[in-house]
Amino acid sequence: MVLIVLSQIGPVIGSALTVNPHLGWRWTEYIEAIWVFVVMTISLFFMPELYEPVLLKQKAQRLRKETGDERYWHPHESAKISPGNILTKHVSRPLKMFITEPMVTCIAVYASFVYALLYITLEVFPIVFQEERGWGAIVSTLPFLGLFVGVLFAMLINLANQPRYSRAVAANKGKAVPEARLPPMFIGGCLFAIGLFWFGWTAAPKYHWAIPVVATAFIGAGFNIIFQQCINFLVDTYALYAAAAVSANTFLRSLFASGLPLAARPMFHNLGVGPACSILGGVACLALPVPFIFMKYGLRLRKMSKFAPVPED
Repeated sequence: MVLIVLSQIGPVIGSALTVNPHLGWRWTEYIEAIWVFVVMTISLFFMPELYEPVLLKQKAQRLRKETGDERYWHPHESAKISPGNILTKHVSRPLKMFITEPMVTCIAVYASFVYALLYITLEVFPIVFQEERGWGAIVSTLPFLGLFVGVLFAMLINLANQPRYSRAVAANKGKAVPEARLPPMFIGGCLFAIGLFWFGWTAAPKYHWAIPVVATAFIGAGFNIIFQQCINFLVDTYALYAAAAVSANTFLRSLFASGLPLAARPMFHNLGVGPACSILGGVACLALPVPFIFMKYGLRLRKMSKFAPVPED
């Protein structure tokens, strides 16, 4: 859980540092590098191996050593890394899944949209708090703390769903139930849309600064809930192919996060903060039915999938 918190607040810290010119680019890069190193170190020493083929390979090797019986063996031991299988597993398979798997496509688009919105704040916050309110370069980055608080509070909702999910897995004889991950996503979608509309129409200087800052907490909470449950859904659905499914999601969200912020400044300058945020909030509202669609048709789609076969009872 600590790793989840660190991974989610990393972009928020990076956003605040990037728009702070007084730190200088070198200090910004140093701080971000230190943050990445901390997360990597914690992952290396405290995150257990969970990939089933690797665990079975390790078990087979341990049993051979303990018993001397060479019959203990797992096919993953013969797996070799080559340019060919790297291209297949890490490039062609994610793209194939993104094109042919509607679950991957829809979840990736939704997760990428909310991820890109987080990066759009890089352009929007300086417009709202620096240009329109006249705050200084350092003070105008403090509203990013609202996003940070929202991300932390979202963890409570994600944690609250875990007992419910555990009961669903137990009722399914210990097998993953991806659809049980989806209810919090609707809550996150509502918080996300509310935050966008709230922020857009209270960003004007005539409103107290605390009002739009509170709205950023809703945006941060909605982002964290949606994004985390999207990843959980993909992992539960595709099991051994989860890395490819998440890679497809990562590829698309990187495109969104690099492209949409380029349009943010002209969009918000020409339309105004309120109308521009309303457009984004409207798109967020259109995505609200996504979890309900998968809750209803998810099992049927998984039975049709080549990458996510449903185990027989």
